[in-house]
Amino acid sequence: MGESRVRKPPPGRPPAVVPPWPWQTCRVTHSVLLAEDDRPIRTALERALTLEGYRVTAVADGIQALAAAHRERPDVILLDVMMPGIDGLQVCQVLRAEQDRTPILMLTARVETADRIAGLDAGADDYVVKPFEVEEVFARLRALLRRTTTDGAGAAAGGAPGTAPGPAGEEAAGGYDVRAVDSGVVEAADLRIDGPSRRAWRGDRELELTRTEFELLELLARNAGIVLDHSTIYDRIWGYDFGPGSKNLAVYVGYLRRKVDVPGSRPLIHTVRGVGYVLRED
Repeated sequence: MGESRVRKPPPGRPPAVVPPWPWQTCRVTHSVLLAEDDRPIRTALERALTLEGYRVTAVADGIQALAAAHRERPDVILLDVMMPGIDGLQVCQVLRAEQDRTPILMLTARVETADRIAGLDAGADDYVVKPFEVEEVFARLRALLRRTTTDGAGAAAGGAPGTAPGPAGEEAAGGYDVRAVDSGVVEAADLRIDGPSRRAWRGDRELELTRTEFELLELLARNAGIVLDHSTIYDRIWGYDFGPGSKNLAVYVGYLRRKVDVPGSRPLIHTVRGVGYVLRED
């Protein structure tokens, strides 16, 4: 265990010493459930994830995915949208209805915003559009797992993504009042966000948010009145900047607006064109 492997050489050549696999160095700490009906993609991803050091359970359809999720209790789920029988959206909906909060990264060939929003609405935490670079899949998985790992520590410390809690009544830039009314609880405008319980309200209405939506709203609320640029938000929420061509952030902000800025209420989430986003009352 942990020793280098010896690869059998061609005739006439000395044996080649190969570094140990990741799981032989005790670096494997996370398990992945991969559900993908396209065999070449499934095989390639399973191999790449294994070489990256993950313990992988690979299945070919939604029924097998649900069974494996109940049986294996993976750390993260990589879920294709288009699968026979039960598709990825339905798998996601079933798991969330069961109060299973395992992070879910969706794989989709659908590029329309409405299709991606459907995945987020089903309870997915993030998505990757096919065709994709495997390095992007790795980066998004690392970000989901990092956020899952730090949830408990952040709640215990009363912290939030990318910011330290300040004293009650602290003003953000521009004189905007951000109230830390209790450990891990933040109020901005008529928003109330409880970090430890991961619940949020606008007025008396509780918001049904996915993990990523909650963290994005909390980040904006803790920095109310401050314009956060795209790179900063990507770094604080995903831990990775996907570059100026990515529409990932715009989709999440758009969907968050649908839940926070409902018709008849004063808009709180604003776009600063060419820069980023800010939470404020105008």
